[in-house]
Amino acid sequence: MRGKNIKLWFSLILLFIIWTSCTFSNQKTDFEEVALNQNPEKSEVKVFPQGKTINARISVPSNFERINVEQKSFAEFLRTLPLKPHGSKVLYYNGEVKESEDIYLAVVDIDVGDKDLQQCADAVMRLRGEYLFKYGEYEQIHFNFTSGDTAKFISYAMGYRPQISGNDVSWYKAAADDYSYENFRKYMTMVFRWAGTHSLSRELVDVKNAAEMNIGDIFIFGGFPGHAVIVVDMAHNQLSGETVFLLAQSYMPAQEIQVLCNNDNADISPWYLLKDTGILKTPEWDFRFSDLKRFKNGN
Repeated sequence: MRGKNIKLWFSLILLFIIWTSCTFSNQKTDFEEVALNQNPEKSEVKVFPQGKTINARISVPSNFERINVEQKSFAEFLRTLPLKPHGSKVLYYNGEVKESEDIYLAVVDIDVGDKDLQQCADAVMRLRGEYLFKYGEYEQIHFNFTSGDTAKFISYAMGYRPQISGNDVSWYKAAADDYSYENFRKYMTMVFRWAGTHSLSRELVDVKNAAEMNIGDIFIFGGFPGHAVIVVDMAHNQLSGETVFLLAQSYMPAQEIQVLCNNDNADISPWYLLKDTGILKTPEWDFRFSDLKRFKNGN
């Protein structure tokens, strides 16, 4: 009798273990469950709301893998840009809200300032400047004014300030040396005042073939007005040979940087399919793939 009781208890314990194993193996964490339900049924892309950076928040489409990037590169910096909490709205410089309306999927957690200055090209320059400042590459931080004159952070940090009269720019000593982040931000504000898509477009170099795209490249139309968006991530499909990319922008009036939706292809949005030629339709501007450019000193 005692032996039968032992066998009965053993059988009950075994059944309990099997039941609990099956139950927990079929459960998803809240994190996973939310992620799987963020996109329309057709979409190949998952959004992970708890992800705090671009690469942690936005998955790649089916059968794609993110391209490899070097540590401490501009590409890694952009791919890992911090994001505001999922569902956040873009704010204009004056605190007003820009509704998504299928324009953006995520908001980059970088302030826009309180003046109507950090618009499209300014956001591109801000990201480039932030990256170079982070790694102490002060001499590489320089942007051109609309006049064509170069404004170097190293000169600004040494106390030199521009005196501008029409298209004539001269520099004079006006302050003590200051390489602080606060002074870097003042330098960037100065750049925003005197530069734009026209000057940035002339400063960048053409990417001769869009197929040679890198993270950090910029689609830009230099004009008054013009527009610019920056490639912040890329992924490749080894089977099909296709490449996709993510875009970020600011716009007019000055507003927080945002990761754009792709309204032409809901299956892979917010990713865009790389093509050699043709039109690139973004929510607020149409570019040509031949409008692709990059900074001279690379990514």
